[in-house]
Amino acid sequence: MPQNVWTRWPLREALAHEGMNETRRWIGRAVRTLLLGLLLWATLTRSPFHGWWRVAGAAAVLLTVVAFHSFFRITLQQRLWLSIGLFLAMEGGAFAFHAVGASLPAVVLWCGCAVVALERLPLAAALPCAAAALGAFALVNDDNWLTTATTAAGLALAGYVVRLDAEARGTVQRLLAQERAARNAEAESAALAERGRIAREIHDVLAHSLSAQLVHLEAARLLIQRSTDLEADRAQLLERVTACRGMAREGLDGTREALSALRGEMRPVEEYLRELAAAEGARLEITGERRGLIPEAALAVRRVAQESLTNVRKHAPGARTDVHLTYTEETIGLEVRNTLGHTEPGALASSGSGYGLVGMRERAELLGGTLESGPEGQSFVVRLQVPA
Repeated sequence: MPQNVWTRWPLREALAHEGMNETRRWIGRAVRTLLLGLLLWATLTRSPFHGWWRVAGAAAVLLTVVAFHSFFRITLQQRLWLSIGLFLAMEGGAFAFHAVGASLPAVVLWCGCAVVALERLPLAAALPCAAAALGAFALVNDDNWLTTATTAAGLALAGYVVRLDAEARGTVQRLLAQERAARNAEAESAALAERGRIAREIHDVLAHSLSAQLVHLEAARLLIQRSTDLEADRAQLLERVTACRGMAREGLDGTREALSALRGEMRPVEEYLRELAAAEGARLEITGERRGLIPEAALAVRRVAQESLTNVRKHAPGARTDVHLTYTEETIGLEVRNTLGHTEPGALASSGSGYGLVGMRERAELLGGTLESGPEGQSFVVRLQVPA
């Protein structure tokens, strides 16, 4: 819930004078230095102090400056009662100056206390403190009541304007800090998303290529282990090794393609699916008006097709497989369907991490699409739909 306007402190950025340009800072320092010089001059030359009492008066002025500095530090820490106690001590110092006849330091102290109280304290404390300081000033002022009232009202208005100005600067600084934090968070989120994307690409490319190589290597191993005449099985071994080499080359090409995709350079998805379907012995059908796709959608179609055909090779080798690519006005769809019940699982059906379909579904959801997979009648279907 928002804080009460009467009890909340000014923003810390306002109390610390953040966002103030160098010109205003130097002007403020010059005014404070000039004011301090005038007070010391008035104390030493125009006050009732004589001899060593002048040194005591100058020390009192410097002590007042230290008290003001402490007041600034304590209000920055938002310690209310200590701030009020120090304010009352400065007011007592002003009365002490007035009591010994040093009217100028007393008036400056009363007026300065009123302005800084309005600038730096919560309004519930600032208004009574400022009223007390300006009231004391009005009591000792020798001018007529109209001049005194006008001066007091002007000082009160000046203090409130200074408060509003500091609050405005503090608000701007806080908004800038929040914007910087939001930008940093956005950059970090983008970096994490890019890392996730690269991780998915590495997984998808290697899972497709290496699982295929493992199938052929495992088949070659079993053939060597069980064979009684390696010369007679030489043709089969050569076929497996050649296929494994082809899969390695395919994996290398896939890696290069993934790097090109990360750079935003990809060949048409139809061309890729034709080559993939031909290599896997699947039938490809394309419907709808073909058009260019956003890189993320094209990549999702490629990887889902790749993972689906890898699963067919692992779990239903030799099954009839159909790949259907569909273009609509706002989306692109991919369906990979293979028959069930007529083939035995491959030698490596239980191999792999088991996260292939999970990874494909996450890829689709990141794009605002959907992925469904499961048996339908005598077929197993993977169906992807993503905005394009």
